[in-house]
Amino acid sequence: SSQNLSEEFAEAARQLKKEAPRIQFGKIDVTHQHDLRKEFNIREFPTVKFFVDGSREDPIDCKGVRQASAFITWVKRRTGPSAVLINSTDQAEAIIHADDLAVIGFFKELHNDSVEVFCETARDVPEMPFGMTASKDVCANYGIEKNTLVVFKKGKPVHNEVLEDGRQNKLDLTRLIKTFTLDLVTEYNLETSVKIFDVPVENHILLFTPTNSETFNVIYENYKSAAAEFRGKIMFVLVDTNETRNGRVFEYFRIREVDVPAVRILNLTSDAKYKMPADEVTVKNLKEFCQSYLNGRAKLHLSSEEIPEDWDKMPVKVLVGKNFNKIVF
Repeated sequence: SSQNLSEEFAEAARQLKKEAPRIQFGKIDVTHQHDLRKEFNIREFPTVKFFVDGSREDPIDCKGVRQASAFITWVKRRTGPSAVLINSTDQAEAIIHADDLAVIGFFKELHNDSVEVFCETARDVPEMPFGMTASKDVCANYGIEKNTLVVFKKGKPVHNEVLEDGRQNKLDLTRLIKTFTLDLVTEYNLETSVKIFDVPVENHILLFTPTNSETFNVIYENYKSAAAEFRGKIMFVLVDTNETRNGRVFEYFRIREVDVPAVRILNLTSDAKYKMPADEVTVKNLKEFCQSYLNGRAKLHLSSEEIPEDWDKMPVKVLVGKNFNKIVF
């Protein structure tokens, strides 16, 4: 909530006052400051912006940061190095085991485009420690031969991303790395919904199914297999249709009990919805659906009631989604 974020922001200000007195924190109630709201195009609340060198032009947006510790890291990475320079395996191990998650960049040399993109990404993901190295010994210790970003979870490597100059951009890497703050498949509930929307992946696939059905385990394993392939591109969400508190989600997608298990893709930006053409939730069907969506070939799913049998009987015709285009246009 706005109140919580305000408290975390104040806590970060208190701590940074001692460590970095040059950084000033301020709070503005834009309900009374209409000119400022207009000048900085404030549309949602709360919004945090970082101004550099006293310039009002192009402040940096600080999005998705909710804890004081992450605020502090975010600010420090904006004003100093964003990744720790690693010179030894011991140092690498210390970073990898210090937290649940860690991101290490292994490079042949520390001056190229890939390093720059890596450091830019580190600035935008303050929730995780970032380290980078060009030490041959350290790279050899982890069996790394190319420029590679490795995500470690609980001390073990869970993802290797080869970094080729110019191929990756900051947003793609940010999306990919942030997905590791969630499980491969995230079950939707009040708690996780906030985290799901914090990860900047705009494509969400949702599996609607009762989690206590006999076929659930098989379907869920298939869903997880497909999820691994599209990590960072499509977020995989599970919606338990037995959970009454998920009612609003069923309504939004017009899912009825007779429809489950059902699979839908939602694009958060356009609000467009897509229905998996196949009924069976197999790995093959899921992968084909996701790939056709990413290639722009998936058909839009327009929620519609069935066409009433007597729609044409009266002078005023009854239109629903399924016959609207055909009759009107």
